[in-house]
Amino acid sequence: MSTYVVVGAGPVGVETARLLGDAGHDVTITSRSVNLEDQTNVRTVRADASDAEAFTQVCKGADAIFMCAMAAYDRWPTDFFPIMDGVTRAAENVGAKLIVLGNLYGYGSNPEGLLRPDQPLDPSSRKGTVRTIMWQRALRASVPAIEVRASDYLGKGAVTYFSLLALPSLLASKPVTFLGDLDAKHAWSFTKDVARTLVAAAEYRGAWDRAFHVPSHHISPRELILRSAAFLGQEPPALGTYSHAQMEEFGMHELVEMSYLFERALLLDASDTESLLGVKAKEIDVMIADTIGERQR
Repeated sequence: MSTYVVVGAGPVGVETARLLGDAGHDVTITSRSVNLEDQTNVRTVRADASDAEAFTQVCKGADAIFMCAMAAYDRWPTDFFPIMDGVTRAAENVGAKLIVLGNLYGYGSNPEGLLRPDQPLDPSSRKGTVRTIMWQRALRASVPAIEVRASDYLGKGAVTYFSLLALPSLLASKPVTFLGDLDAKHAWSFTKDVARTLVAAAEYRGAWDRAFHVPSHHISPRELILRSAAFLGQEPPALGTYSHAQMEEFGMHELVEMSYLFERALLLDASDTESLLGVKAKEIDVMIADTIGERQR
């Protein structure tokens, strides 16, 4: 059995810790504020990962560190770099492998067709640039690193465009206003599939310093909204889209630069993950049920 540290107590970090603990590993999950129910083989520690020296003490004996921490969406350029640097330096100090939870922002707005994990990063947004620099920092480390890249989340507790823009209106049986092209195919990643991919990556025996994509489902926002309405036993809602001007007017400034993600198809090639890590995406209806289930109460 191995010893692991999971940084970040969001839905993915918590599920990753649970999977590792259930498999018999010794797991520490850390965050500036973490309060979890008892889990098998999992202990919680409040820690500031940006303090590399202090965080090194938390990570002593770790075989690998999972960087699953999240910064506030409007503070990525200021808050993410100290966290990433602290985690990376701690990994170097204790000789632990580094598994980074990333996303697709680094590919930018230009690629067409299936996004491959081996294609160059070419960010076209501030957030994409932040993610690219974070991965470059991991690659410069003296320890092996893997980045697991997910698309927009579905799943219990996920805070994403769907949960923020579409789900509240669906739960209230109101018209839904989303963004982009409602009929463009889009990759949706299940938080539990993200965690399974992270766990599988830790056991990867091939060459590290590479990326894996989370196996995801490709359906349009329209289809996702209609399927979600059907799950709730509702009639199909009226659908609309926000313009950039409306997003700015309503204070959704951080969404404007990333709206390109929904303006055409966003397709993900996860064949390497399926063949090399043995992870496949759960069914879309399972993802929807997990996303909505707790919120119905």
